[in-house]
Amino acid sequence: MKNCDVNCNCTVFHQDTLSKVQSQLYPDQDYEQLTSVFKVFSDLTRIKILEAIKDDALCVCDLAYLLGVSKSAISHQMTMLKSYDLVQFEKKGKMVYYRLANQHAKQIIDTAHLFMKGQTL
Repeated sequence: MKNCDVNCNCTVFHQDTLSKVQSQLYPDQDYEQLTSVFKVFSDLTRIKILEAIKDDALCVCDLAYLLGVSKSAISHQMTMLKSYDLVQFEKKGKMVYYRLANQHAKQIIDTAHLFMKGQTL
């Protein structure tokens, strides 16, 4: 049992546990990147786009109709989704079809749905 430091009056009772946990933590830079990824998933339009294309490829027009937003809004969100390598696209003539590029993203979406329902994998 010891005090944390000079500025803190709390007492540390489980130094061995704290040492173990501290050794398992990632560097702050990793957590900063993780929060950035979660910000991608925090936008309603982006999460609906990801949900819509997780199993099927759709074009911007189809996504705009499905989500009730402009094609410009879809294209704007696609820019961010592409920057995180979450979507892949295939150009067929003048049409561009988007599909979820990362199966981990699908797992995040599916796991979040289960979490919201109080279920586990």
